[in-house]
Amino acid sequence: MRELVPAGCLILLIAVQIAYPLTGGSARDAVTVAVVLASAGTALVHATVTRGLRYAAGFGVIVSGIGLAAEAVGTATGFPFGAYDYAVGRLGPALFEVPLVVPLAWTGGIYPIWVVAGMLCRRPAARIAATAAGAVGWDLFLDPQMVADGQWWWADTDSGLPGLVAIPWTNYLGWFLVAGVIAGALTVWERTAPPSRRTAVPVLMFLWTWLGSALAHAVFLGLPYSAVYGGVVLGLLGVPLLVRTVRAGTGRTGSGGGDAAGPVAWRR
Repeated sequence: MRELVPAGCLILLIAVQIAYPLTGGSARDAVTVAVVLASAGTALVHATVTRGLRYAAGFGVIVSGIGLAAEAVGTATGFPFGAYDYAVGRLGPALFEVPLVVPLAWTGGIYPIWVVAGMLCRRPAARIAATAAGAVGWDLFLDPQMVADGQWWWADTDSGLPGLVAIPWTNYLGWFLVAGVIAGALTVWERTAPPSRRTAVPVLMFLWTWLGSALAHAVFLGLPYSAVYGGVVLGLLGVPLLVRTVRAGTGRTGSGGGDAAGPVAWRR
């Protein structure tokens, strides 16, 4: 029964995310906060059930702590994401002018990417790079959606990617850098708990983020450019994941790639 809890958290996460395009104004702000809490909760509950409370707590402290530090420095100095500001009071209480839900969003977003990167990459350096690239792909969904909703904005609004000019290209370099630092710290933390082969929840979480976000941006949110950019970049992990999963299902797993938590065993 305990192992069903992460799946229940994932179902709740999907439900609140589906509610996002159906709401507006203060109700949408509340849904945004609920999405972050459900995402971080799903990640940390799964980590607790599969690898222990100590590992999960450390994961949350590392990711949210580095995320908060990066956001605090970013809002104060413009490094490494470019100069930007958050809307006041829309996402709840703030610390150093950063809404407290933001570092939790880092935890909920990085966890499935980290797990999938570990499934696809044998060497730690490759896993770090894959996690950083995946984080950029996730942000290509996240930032356009939040900017369109007025949750935050950049001082430089005309040097971004085609179709996303309001978000400067330096933002994505910043994401790659910060996510790489987080992944490096997590590489050390991984040694504190044995790996788990119960990866179904984070894998489904990843696939929902990748494919569900692409669909939502293209069809429901009127953000076709971010649908393409995010779909392509996050697909750098998503496509190999699907290929390995199909091969595992047909018994053609091959001999390369992956770690002990590979897709051969999709258990909760």
